[in-house]
Amino acid sequence: MTDSINQAGPSASRRSVLAAGGVALAALTLGLSACAQQDALAEQARAGDNKNYVAGDGSVTEFAPADRKSAVQINGTLFDGTVVTPADFQGKVTVLNFWFAACAPCRVEAPVLEELHQEFKPQGAQFFGVNLRDEKATAEAFDKSFNLTYPSFDDKDGGVLLAVSGLVPPGAVPTTLVLDKQGRVASRVLGEIERGTLKALIAAAVAE
Repeated sequence: MTDSINQAGPSASRRSVLAAGGVALAALTLGLSACAQQDALAEQARAGDNKNYVAGDGSVTEFAPADRKSAVQINGTLFDGTVVTPADFQGKVTVLNFWFAACAPCRVEAPVLEELHQEFKPQGAQFFGVNLRDEKATAEAFDKSFNLTYPSFDDKDGGVLLAVSGLVPPGAVPTTLVLDKQGRVASRVLGEIERGTLKALIAAAVAE
């Protein structure tokens, strides 16, 4: 596990100090046709100059199995029309990434999420994006721009966000959750993910 993950006693959740949930302060507009290497918002995020946008700092919280709450009860619809119910989270490790297209850190981490999706798919892990504000055409353009193959929830009504209330602060985008095979939240990253950290969190959940 990377050094960015703090550890507590065996009976307590291991927690890092959490930054305040990010808040999108203004809508950003940008065409989605540019490739990731030339993406202006992604470059802005890498430069640390996130104008009109505030996000979490990548802080990580892990929850020991004994301290995890009940399985999340997510009922939602993907952009392709597929209906997802709580039963779909049983028996599989699930990664939920909360995003929207004009979120600069979301654009930076998108290729990393796809890489990890491909790496862990043979081990039975599944990935879902949770899009909080985009129309279908915008979300699909984002997926095409970054070659994402995992699906996303159309969550403009906030149903999925409500189901994880208390774990994902409103407006904290990006946020990434790793659910264990019982559908319980095993870990959380607030803000842009770091590849090695998220890989370790997923691998730990898969190994349980």
